[in-house]
Amino acid sequence: MIDYLKSNFITEEKINVQEIPAIIFRPKEVKKPIPTIILYHGWSSNKDHQRLKGFILSSVGYQVVLPDAIYHGERNALSDYDMEDAIKYFWDIIFKNLEEFSIIEKELVSKYNADSERIAVMGNSMGGFTAGGIFTHNEHVKTLIVLSGSCAWEYFNNNIEYMPSEKLKIFEEKAEEKVKNLEPINHLNVLKDRPILLLHGDSDTVVSVECQRVFYNKLYPMYRDKEKIKLIEYPRLNHFITTNMIEECINWLGRYL
Repeated sequence: MIDYLKSNFITEEKINVQEIPAIIFRPKEVKKPIPTIILYHGWSSNKDHQRLKGFILSSVGYQVVLPDAIYHGERNALSDYDMEDAIKYFWDIIFKNLEEFSIIEKELVSKYNADSERIAVMGNSMGGFTAGGIFTHNEHVKTLIVLSGSCAWEYFNNNIEYMPSEKLKIFEEKAEEKVKNLEPINHLNVLKDRPILLLHGDSDTVVSVECQRVFYNKLYPMYRDKEKIKLIEYPRLNHFITTNMIEECINWLGRYL
């Protein structure tokens, strides 16, 4: 099969950051430190499934890193990603991503010429939960983009309409205290006035857009510059990423990264 993600201007390389397999896209022949995006995949996805996003973002001048989360890709991928697996692993994966961020960032700066003052985190679905948590607990990260994810974790836990009530109770209890301690909505003071872009379908049946409305409505009034926080809802869109969303990401990164 022909791989069409080839370019005379962009390099793609599979790397390992300690035990974390990743793909890195970067413009060729970059001498100076380069603004860098760490892009986190969603539940049941992996780094290879995010290559197109990485390629597109790199084509406009960024270094883009796509790490595999635990239990995905090359890291003991599950045979199934059903409800039982979600209950067992979902929050553990997010917490592990948060722990590993500093490892990834340090290596990108030391080995791959990432500009330590121009780091962005971005993610879709579960990766959006991850990106929001990382941005909250790493105040030097310059901007956050969340696609179809949530920055109100406890609200998400308590409002999953498609999960049977007895399983929802287990899901809530599994990581309840850690969720409360780490979720972005409980740390608004460290988020205010930092650039945050939230993109979400208003008909999302996996992660309800209300998760982001709740977060946005609490944080928005705290901003002095209202242009630095934006929630864009896409009418009749379910749990998908569109080309319009990617265009919004590129425009946002051009302003804030």
